[in-house]
Amino acid sequence: MRILLVIGLSCLMSVFSLSAHSQEESGLATQVEFGAIFTSGNTENENIKYKIVLDWVQQNWDYKFTSDGFRSSQDGISNAQRLYHSASANYTNNEVSYAQGRVAYENDKFSGFDNQSDVTFSYGRNILQNRDNMSLALTAGVGARRSVIAGDADTEGLARFAANYLWNLSESADFIQDFSVDAGSNSSIYRTETGVQTDILENLSLKFTVKVKHQTEVPVDREKTDTETAITLVLNF
Repeated sequence: MRILLVIGLSCLMSVFSLSAHSQEESGLATQVEFGAIFTSGNTENENIKYKIVLDWVQQNWDYKFTSDGFRSSQDGISNAQRLYHSASANYTNNEVSYAQGRVAYENDKFSGFDNQSDVTFSYGRNILQNRDNMSLALTAGVGARRSVIAGDADTEGLARFAANYLWNLSESADFIQDFSVDAGSNSSIYRTETGVQTDILENLSLKFTVKVKHQTEVPVDREKTDTETAITLVLNF
């Protein structure tokens, strides 16, 4: 498992390095985030964290795909496994406003849900246009969420609000604060991500993040709040 991860990451870095120039010309930006901890001896432990972000800008359209995953196991037994994917398309009306369509899918092995997915349509605005070192994007809209428990699916309407804040602390360091709430008719999900990213090399950064997810209604014997603290390396192309 570890050898495959090392080989896979090395191949991924090589492919991205060879295609970095063509991506820049086509308006495609790629970010790969990876962290892993392995222990052996009296206790065999594996913790793997990854995140991939693809951002493609074409004239008035901005397409973004994000895949975020985490897996933890001890002595060969999995005790945490989560995958969260999202895709969005923003159509820019002018410098400050845009329309957004978004879909998301989450598979958390220990959440009590088989999976949860949602689709939303929102209106967004870019705030702090007069600040060179800060940006704030706000979106608000409506949609629907589908939750599957033990093979049974339930669909509910929802209202979504999200805020994405970026502060350039210096030429080599950024502060990131993301927040979203998907308020459904049966359950609401709150997500926050707080992070600091520091450049090490031109395309390599070190990132520290704290993520919190809170769901107001969960299956029996499940916790409503999940937290994740990670230190990862980030490759930008």
